[in-house]
Amino acid sequence: MGTLHAFAAPYGIRKEKLSDADMQFKHARSLAAKQRGDTRSAIIWCGTELLTERGFQITGIDEILSIVGVPKGSFYYYFKSKREFGAAVVDNYVQFYAQKMALLFDNAERTPLQRLQDFVDDGKLGMAKYDFKRGCLIGNMGQELAALNDEFRERLEQVMQTWEARVTALFQLAINQGEIAPSHDPKSLSQFFWIGWEGAILRSKLTRSVAPLDHFAQIFFGKVLDP
Repeated sequence: MGTLHAFAAPYGIRKEKLSDADMQFKHARSLAAKQRGDTRSAIIWCGTELLTERGFQITGIDEILSIVGVPKGSFYYYFKSKREFGAAVVDNYVQFYAQKMALLFDNAERTPLQRLQDFVDDGKLGMAKYDFKRGCLIGNMGQELAALNDEFRERLEQVMQTWEARVTALFQLAINQGEIAPSHDPKSLSQFFWIGWEGAILRSKLTRSVAPLDHFAQIFFGKVLDP
């Protein structure tokens, strides 16, 4: 359990070695699901955790099953194919992210822009917590699969539109409360925010630093939202 056995590291990079404590930290939700006896959720959560770090195609089913500690037959009992599994992982991530957005964006004790800043700060904490190896699963899969699979491309675009609508409503509330000027277009602001945020997440992974996230937030809040 302490080693990721099935990941064939590309270009001569060594396989990642994890202690049991690190494994429990990195895959806490999948282990919790397994302890509840929910094997399907354990497999999905393990896939979610891995796919936020690296690609869908390079992540092997054998590796996931090794981490969860179940035989290969268990995978095909719950999923007909890796593609079906990938769709379940996307749905799981979307549900998780919806809960996070609700917690941050529906906080009536904070102004709309403070809620968005809280979202940015939460993202920074998450990136640092996992040593800048995890990013946005939707962004990761979009970059990898958009040109290869229309089913995934359409689903991922649908997710992004849902997120944009969530932040559009936040900007509309900011306008209603006089926090930003009514001349702003909430939908355009939201689209611009997500384009910039996803790019900043990618750059943060490359630099192993929150600096790109800080830079984006500084320009967005300080310049883009100016009256």
